[in-house]
Amino acid sequence: MTTLLEARYRTVLRLLPAYYRREREEEMVEVYLWDVDRDTQDQSRPTLGEVASIAALAVRSRLATVGAPRRYALLGSAVRHFALYAVLLQAAAVVSDEILRVTWSASRGAREWDMFLKGFAGGGRTETVVTVAGWVLPLLWTVGFFALVHDRRRLARAAVLLAALPSLWPLIAPLVSDWSASDPWFATANALFAWLPALAVCAAYHRDAPQAALPGDAPGVAFLACCVVTGASVAVLPAMADIAWAPATCFVLAVLGWLLLGTRRTEPGAGSSALALAVLGLLILVVRVAALFPWLGFPLPAVFLVGAVAQAAALALLVVVLGVMARRDLSCGT
Repeated sequence: MTTLLEARYRTVLRLLPAYYRREREEEMVEVYLWDVDRDTQDQSRPTLGEVASIAALAVRSRLATVGAPRRYALLGSAVRHFALYAVLLQAAAVVSDEILRVTWSASRGAREWDMFLKGFAGGGRTETVVTVAGWVLPLLWTVGFFALVHDRRRLARAAVLLAALPSLWPLIAPLVSDWSASDPWFATANALFAWLPALAVCAAYHRDAPQAALPGDAPGVAFLACCVVTGASVAVLPAMADIAWAPATCFVLAVLGWLLLGTRRTEPGAGSSALALAVLGLLILVVRVAALFPWLGFPLPAVFLVGAVAQAAALALLVVVLGVMARRDLSCGT
C-alpha cells in the first residue's frame, strides 16, 4: 500500500522529465524511503533540501548532454552556447568601455581627470560604494568567460553572478534611496541582458555538461577581437555611443562573419548555435529598442536616430535569419 510520504515524493519527482522518471523514479523513491519508519510515513514530508535537490536535477536533466532524448540534448546545447556567447559579449563591451572612459578622461587634462576621480569619491558613502561596484564588478564578466573556457565552473558561476549585480541597482535604487528612477523599460531590459546569461551559466554548465568551447577554439583571440570591435565602434562613431551601440555592433558583425565565412558548416551543433544566437540577438534587440525609446520625444541628432534604427533593423533581420536557420538545421537532424 502506498503511504502518504511515498505519494508526496512521487509528486515532487514529477518535476523531472518523463524520460528520467522512467529510468530512475523507482530507485529514487526507494532511496528516499529507505531509512524512514513505515509507521511514521503518513506524518512525514520531503525536506526542503530534498525538494531543492530534485528541482536542480530537473533543470540539469532538461539541459542535458548526450544520452538524453534529442530535444533535451539540443536545448542544453543551445542554452550553453547562448551563455558562452553572451558572457563573451558582456566581457568585451565592459572592458572596451572602461578603457575608453579612462583614456578619454586621462587625455583631456587635469580637470577632466579630477572630475573622473570625483565620480568615485565625490558623493556619500552609498553613492561611492555603488559607483565603485559599478566599475569593478562588471569586470568579472571577463573572469567568468575565461573560467568557462578553461572549465573552472564554480569560479565562472560566482563571477557572472557578481558581474550581473550592478544591473539591479537602477531597479532597486528608487525604493531604498533618493536616487531618481531611470526608465523602467530600459532598466528591466538591461537587467535581463545581464541576468539571463548569468542564470544560463549556472543552469546549463552542470557537472555532466561538456566544457565550453568557441568555434575555432581560440578564446583569447575571440575576446580580443570583440574588444577591438566594441571599442572601435565607439571611437569611430562617438555620437552613437549609448549603452546598446557597442554590443549590438559586435553582435551584428560577429554573426555576419559566422554566416559568411562558413564557420557553421564545420561547427558541431550548428543548429543549437544558430538558436542560441537568435535568442541572444532578440535580447540585444530588446535592449536596443529600450535604450532608444525614452529619447524619441527629444530632438535627437539625425545620425544617432538613423544609426540606432538601422542597427535595430539589422538585429531584427538577423534574428529572423538565425531563427529560420536553426529551425531548418534542427529539423534536418531529427
